[in-house]
Amino acid sequence: MDAVADGYAPPAAPSGGVQAVDRALDVLEALAAAATPLGVSALAHATGLPVGTIHRLLRTLAARGFVRQEASRDYALGPALFRVGHASTRAIAAPARPYLARLVEISGETANLAVLEGDHVVYVAQVPSAHRLRMFAEVGRHVLPHSTAVGKVLLADRPAELAEDVIRRTGLPVHTPNTISDPGVFAAELVRVRAQGWAVDDEEEETGVRCFAVPVRDGGRVIAAMSVSGPAARFDGVAIEPLVAQMQEVADRFAAEGLRGATRA
Repeated sequence: MDAVADGYAPPAAPSGGVQAVDRALDVLEALAAAATPLGVSALAHATGLPVGTIHRLLRTLAARGFVRQEASRDYALGPALFRVGHASTRAIAAPARPYLARLVEISGETANLAVLEGDHVVYVAQVPSAHRLRMFAEVGRHVLPHSTAVGKVLLADRPAELAEDVIRRTGLPVHTPNTISDPGVFAAELVRVRAQGWAVDDEEEETGVRCFAVPVRDGGRVIAAMSVSGPAARFDGVAIEPLVAQMQEVADRFAAEGLRGATRA
């Protein structure tokens, strides 16, 4: 398990911070970075903290539901973090709507905001197209990331080994003849998405549906993805590069204006 924990490097402690809080966050972030539950020794190795300190932090975090102990006596993230995560998701969904509406104006198609929760993509906000025939992904719907444009954008920002861990756990189930089902091909797809800055679902999740997605960044980290989706035939003849460039401008404005406002509120 130490090898799994090696993927996490604790950040430098901020000056003037509260040491106990900083150390507790180091433990939570180490567990979040790990592919499996971790024992006390593995957490000590990952965070650089003494074993005794890890024991004390885990007791407090477990009592509050932020970690849980497995039958193996190793530790994993607890249910309290999901409540915090859902509250954070709601906080960004409402201010996203004007920006999603702008994406509908630009593309004529349904616009979505999605985040990565664990191994799944969750749609957290949507503005529908005015077309009678339009795409509809219910807010709150969970999907696997490999066959969606938003999922590719979100996974492409993760370290390659963490993205590989997700794929190992979920597999690459085939939804349509276009679904990528080979791990090597999917890894290459993430490299391409990372390089070009956007992703496409070309009838990979659902036959007849095409979707384009761009990242929403908070600093250097991708925290969400914005997309437009519609019948594949309506995208035929559309100049994709200018479309995704406009989409990225909207996503960047959301990050700079809407997201910052939600954080301050």
